[in-house]
Amino acid sequence: MHGIVKKDADMLLPVRRETFGDQIVSNLKRAILSGEIEGGSQITETQLASRFGVSRGPLREAMAQLATEGLIHSVPFTGTRVIKLSVMDVREIYSLRTALETLAFQEIWDKRDHAFAEELESRHSRLMDTLKIDDHVASSEAEVGLHSLVYERCGHKLLLESWQRVAGRLQLYLALHQRAHGRTGPIEDAHENYLTLAMCDDFELMRKEIESHMRRGVNQLENYVAL
Repeated sequence: MHGIVKKDADMLLPVRRETFGDQIVSNLKRAILSGEIEGGSQITETQLASRFGVSRGPLREAMAQLATEGLIHSVPFTGTRVIKLSVMDVREIYSLRTALETLAFQEIWDKRDHAFAEELESRHSRLMDTLKIDDHVASSEAEVGLHSLVYERCGHKLLLESWQRVAGRLQLYLALHQRAHGRTGPIEDAHENYLTLAMCDDFELMRKEIESHMRRGVNQLENYVAL
């Protein structure tokens, strides 16, 4: 069941029903992904509890979740800091997600069906909808959701767990990627080849598309995070 909120004069988008803890996670994640809380910033429970108007108990749980997602980390004798992607981080995320997604498609290749194709199109439509609301955080979340499908359906539990551990940091990567390119989402046709080849008969074509798709814009993002 979804509630509805008006995002602008022309569009209605569904809003997920969230628990109080989910809301804290969402608000804190949005502040990080949008750059409102800058990468490398030190954060404390007291500071964030005051900022978001919440008690420290549920905030502590939210921070633990974001630490699991790789968006914040504790530094011995220093405190907790928001992750700041380096050039090396960008290169590692690029190479890791290329390898993971290639393996995921290899695992699912003979199990792809009509339901998989329909859900892939549905998630892509969701991503395209975010382009209408000028929100790179929503866009990066939807793009991660699109790429998540193959992991969810491939039947490889350890691979899915590996993806889930990197997905939060990937969303930060994508949000930075859009800022580096002066956009609030991917270009409209960025996933057309990906969608087509995900359901084709030639795995080698899909493997090449994954590598090409992941490589786009990496150099510009490296220059952006190096500033």
